[in-house]
Amino acid sequence: MPSTWPYLTAEMPAIGASVRRRLEDFQVDELPAYDPCGSGAHVYVRIEKAGLTTRQAILDVARALDIPPSTIGAAGRKDARGITRQILSVEGVEPSRIRALDLPRIRILDVARHRAKLRLGSLRGNRFTIRLRAVSAGRIGEVQEVLRVLAGRGVPNYFGPQRFGMRGDTWEIGRSLVAADFASAVALIVGRPAAGDPASVGQARGLAAAGQYGEAANAWPKSFADCARLCRALERTDGDPQRAIFTLDRSVLGFYVSAYQAWLFNRVLAERLAGLDRILPGDIAFSHQTGLCALIADPSAEEARAARFEISPTGPIAGFAVPTPQDEAGRIERTILAEIGCDVNDLPRSGPLRCVGGRRSFRFSLEGVGTDSGADQVGAYLELRFTLPPGSYATAVLREICKDRLRDGPADPADE
Repeated sequence: MPSTWPYLTAEMPAIGASVRRRLEDFQVDELPAYDPCGSGAHVYVRIEKAGLTTRQAILDVARALDIPPSTIGAAGRKDARGITRQILSVEGVEPSRIRALDLPRIRILDVARHRAKLRLGSLRGNRFTIRLRAVSAGRIGEVQEVLRVLAGRGVPNYFGPQRFGMRGDTWEIGRSLVAADFASAVALIVGRPAAGDPASVGQARGLAAAGQYGEAANAWPKSFADCARLCRALERTDGDPQRAIFTLDRSVLGFYVSAYQAWLFNRVLAERLAGLDRILPGDIAFSHQTGLCALIADPSAEEARAARFEISPTGPIAGFAVPTPQDEAGRIERTILAEIGCDVNDLPRSGPLRCVGGRRSFRFSLEGVGTDSGADQVGAYLELRFTLPPGSYATAVLREICKDRLRDGPADPADE
C-alpha cells in the first residue's frame, strides 16, 4: 500500500518481517454464516486448497465432476498464496462422488447437503493464522501492543495495493477515464515507460509511446493481454484513444474506475484517521450489526455505540446518488474532494464508466487475537492469530505492525 496513507499506529516502531515464505505461513479458515441443514439438492463441501485461487479450485472440481462451473457456489474468494479451508456448494451431484475426489492441491474435508446454493458473502468472517519470519521473538511485546490498539480502535479500512496495480497508477487511469481524458488514460495503460518496469514491459511501453502500436502489441508479455489488445485497437483506429479505449472489456474499464473510487476513499480516510473511531456531527455511520448506514444528528448520543464497535464513521465511494454527510463531517469531505477536483455529481451515471455511489466504514474489527513464537524446519517464526469480518484484509493488519518493512516473500518452490 502506498506509504502516503498514514498509519494508525505511526508512533509505534516498525517491525521488519517476512510473510508467505511458505504456503503454510498464511492460513485462512472461513467461518460460515450457517450450517448446512442435511437435505436438499446442493452439497456443501469443505475443502482445503493450497496454492490455488478459489476460482481455480472451482474449475478443477467442476472438471473432475464433469459439471458446469456455474453450478458451484462459494462464500468467499481467496487468492493462491497460502492454505485456505473454505466451503463450496455443488448442485446435483451425489455426496459419494465428491468424497471420492482426488485432486492436486485440494483436499475434501467434509460433505453435507443443503437446500440452497452458497452465495458470495455468506460468511461470519475469516480466521487467520500467519507466521512472520525474520523477526526477533523478543519483539513479540511490541507486536502485541499494536494488536491491542487495533483491537480497541479498529483496523484502518484502506483499499489495498491490489486495487492500484504494480505501478500504483490504476486510480490515475480511472480519473482520466471519468474526466473523458482518453489520451492520458491510454498513455498510462500502454505508454510512459518507467525505470521500474520489467524489460519486456518497458520495451512494449516504449514502442506504444512512439506510436508503433503494432510492434508494441507483439511485444507485450502474454499476461498483458489487455495492453496488447489496446495497442491493436490503436493501430486500427490510427491512434484514436477514445475509439480504442472502449474496445477493452467493460470489466477492465470498471476496474480502473473502481480504483479511482478506492483512492478517493483512502484520501478521505487518511484525513480522518486519527478519529476513525469517533463520530463527528453530520457523519453517516455504518452499523456493523445490520450493514446499514444512517445520518447521525447527535454524535454525543452515539459515543457509547461507537466505543462498543457497533457503529463507525464512513467515507465516500464516490458516484451518483452517494449519500453525503452534513455539518463538520460534510465540510471535511467536501473540502478534500474539492482539492482533488472531484465533483461526484459529474461522474458518469451510465455506460461502462458508470460510478455507483455508496459509503464504506473507516474501520473494521479485529477479534480473537493471539500471538506465539516458535520454530519449525524452516526456522524461527512469530505466529499471529485473529479473526476479521468478511471482506477485510489481513494485510491491513500486517501493514500496521510492520509499516513499510514487510517483505512479502514467495512460497517454497517445493510447494508450488
